[in-house]
Amino acid sequence: MEAILFDWDGTLVDSLGAFHRANAAVMDAFGLPFDVVRYRKHYVPDWREMYRRLGIPGHRLDEANSLWQATFADDGDAVVAFPGAILALERLRDAGAALGIVTAGHRAVVEPQLARTGLGDLLPVRVFGDDLAVHKPDPEPLRLALRLAGDGHRPETSVYLGDAPTDMQMAVAVGARPVGIESVLGDPAELRAAGAVEITASVAAWTDGHLSGSRRDGEVAS
Repeated sequence: MEAILFDWDGTLVDSLGAFHRANAAVMDAFGLPFDVVRYRKHYVPDWREMYRRLGIPGHRLDEANSLWQATFADDGDAVVAFPGAILALERLRDAGAALGIVTAGHRAVVEPQLARTGLGDLLPVRVFGDDLAVHKPDPEPLRLALRLAGDGHRPETSVYLGDAPTDMQMAVAVGARPVGIESVLGDPAELRAAGAVEITASVAAWTDGHLSGSRRDGEVAS
């Protein structure tokens, strides 16, 4: 049996614009510089560590997070499923794959998005960023997802798709097949350096190749 698991932000949903605007508002409030280059340089799934890297004092992290949450909530409707994502998941489900997400996003943030985007019913296996004390690239979130998928789901017959190097590193550590998605965070060279055996433009494009059996290691889907 095959388990196909996904990152959420930047992989299944277009949320990075809303994330960037919320982060920019926080950095502006703290008088710190912020742009896409700095975001990519300092990004890690653990938001506390990322904010420390960006210059926010440790004793003000909760203040920064409260501002981020308020700003992101006002922009939450901007989070939408990428074109073709719903159909792709339906096709994978109908082919017999167990589907789910392993995301750094917190449950309270992501679950409403799952419902609003129409992807929720297609992703029964869910591991959120606040479910465990560790974060990507630690392998435990993906290992937990495979346990939740049930008996018969092994790393060697599983796939993980994500748009950040930490996604690829996690998949490699578990022994699942790492597939990189190009995005603001997903530079193809960096994804390959982190272990991606395949780079694709979208989940929809990858699904076409996967179900046709035509994808080869190292191939880039258009």
